[in-house]
Amino acid sequence: MPIPINYEKPKRLTAKENAFQQIQQWIIDGTLQPAEKLNDNDLAKALGVSRTPIRESLQLLEVRGFVEMFPGKATQVTEVDKDSIIDLLPPLAVLQALSAELAIPHLTEETIDLLEKTNEEFAEAIHSKRSLDALRIDEKFHQIIIDLANNSYIDSMVSNLQAHVRRLFFHNSIVLTESSIQEHQDIIQLMKAKDGENASKIMRENWLRAIEEFHALEKDEEAVQ
Repeated sequence: MPIPINYEKPKRLTAKENAFQQIQQWIIDGTLQPAEKLNDNDLAKALGVSRTPIRESLQLLEVRGFVEMFPGKATQVTEVDKDSIIDLLPPLAVLQALSAELAIPHLTEETIDLLEKTNEEFAEAIHSKRSLDALRIDEKFHQIIIDLANNSYIDSMVSNLQAHVRRLFFHNSIVLTESSIQEHQDIIQLMKAKDGENASKIMRENWLRAIEEFHALEKDEEAVQ
């Protein structure tokens, strides 16, 4: 058969990038637990790299708030502060809202179709109670808009904040609900209508509502206790 030429080529990662992504993922999903001490040699062996890219990755993870380094003593995973959602989501909501506004001039029929299809997949995951799939599809939906906004600074900041959102999800601080399905659809329609002001408003509300849901979840847990 002929070799295909129109396909997405995998991005080649450096040893440091690969180590960073994998260690961060292990921290996010709880493979590496909060307060767990990290050993350079063990991580290097597990990832099949030298200690240099491991050290470089840990330094970057410290800057991003995933590990704490105590020179001459230890490096450990940061604790999970569930209340950090109160500080985390407002700046993320603002950046996502701005992205919706900036994306409008770059909208095409193809990207509208992609957003609608992605939201349908999200709805299916929510209705099927596949929470992890719903999280990944929700990220995909918002990343399409971030990509359309075509602003590397926003992309970089959102990527870092989103990683912390993902970690809170794995530690049961963030819950995705059916309300997001309609909000996503409203955002698509407002963007199609070139109504940046209201698309931005709904996008902001979509993210900030998670804080209210977090407080409601806390109250339910307290009631059970």
